[in-house]
Amino acid sequence: MINLPFRSALMGVGLLIAALSPQAHAQSSKTVTLVVPFAAGGGTDTVARLIGERMSRTLGQTVIIENVVGGGSTLANDRVARSAPDGSTILINHVALLAAPSLFTNLRYDTKTAFEPVGLVNNAPMVLIGRKSIPGEGPKDHVAWIKAQGDKANFAHGGLGTNSHLCAVMMGNVLGFKPTVVAYRGSAPAISDLLAGQIDLLWDQVTNALPQIQAGTLHGIAITSSKRLEQLKDVPTTAELGMPEVSYSMWHGLYVAKGTPKETINALNSALRAALSEPELLEKLKQLGTLPFPENELSPEAHARLFASDLTRVAKLVESSGIKASEAK
Repeated sequence: MINLPFRSALMGVGLLIAALSPQAHAQSSKTVTLVVPFAAGGGTDTVARLIGERMSRTLGQTVIIENVVGGGSTLANDRVARSAPDGSTILINHVALLAAPSLFTNLRYDTKTAFEPVGLVNNAPMVLIGRKSIPGEGPKDHVAWIKAQGDKANFAHGGLGTNSHLCAVMMGNVLGFKPTVVAYRGSAPAISDLLAGQIDLLWDQVTNALPQIQAGTLHGIAITSSKRLEQLKDVPTTAELGMPEVSYSMWHGLYVAKGTPKETINALNSALRAALSEPELLEKLKQLGTLPFPENELSPEAHARLFASDLTRVAKLVESSGIKASEAK
């Protein structure tokens, strides 16, 4: 809970931006566009709409969501990298931003230098879900079936370099096989095929998988958190299932174009912090199986440190998958 003086200061962020620089003044009169690299209705889109609505109140500006889908998120990344560096265009993305330089040869931006981190949004484990017809009485049996199947088991994913893809790669590395992966245009169509029994498995954000597991329409097999989630008490952790090395956390961050004034970044970060402090938003995120980062990890500097360390980790995962870089389409 933020105190009243701090809240009052945040409510004046729009005026602060206007007073600090000509570029920032230009931003104060514009609508802010929050660019989402994935389709409406998915986990990233849901998080973007939750924070965008609340950030707009602090900024005193309308925040609109723009879904720019394609190229493994590279179209959206490029859209923001080439935008005016005034804070009026913001990117929300996850590991797909970090994986792109390892996957694609024709990027028109340098991932390491094209963006200014604004702040970390939320952090969540991944959960393995499977079609109901997978044999066995529970998660231990399902994992045993996956080990026995090896590369015959099909893992859906939402695109090369996405969390769902890299988590499948990580599991295959740990269990000693290269998983057969099948690309989908997002989680929604993959889940539809899981429900129809046309694909075996999917590592997904808890945000997307939670309703199906709770409804009993898909198996909840394993979760990458250190302990079981309150909302999924019957789904064991990967460590409980003998796979502690399958440790994967997916997170979202906000970015603006390189060269955006520091004061503008700080104003956007303050608006993000205010959004993430609202009890209503915290409860909604909790219901989705995800939570904000701790207060001491919400600064742009903390975001930059995590970005740099995960860039190396993701590059190694992509390399281990055997995928060769190609042109983004």
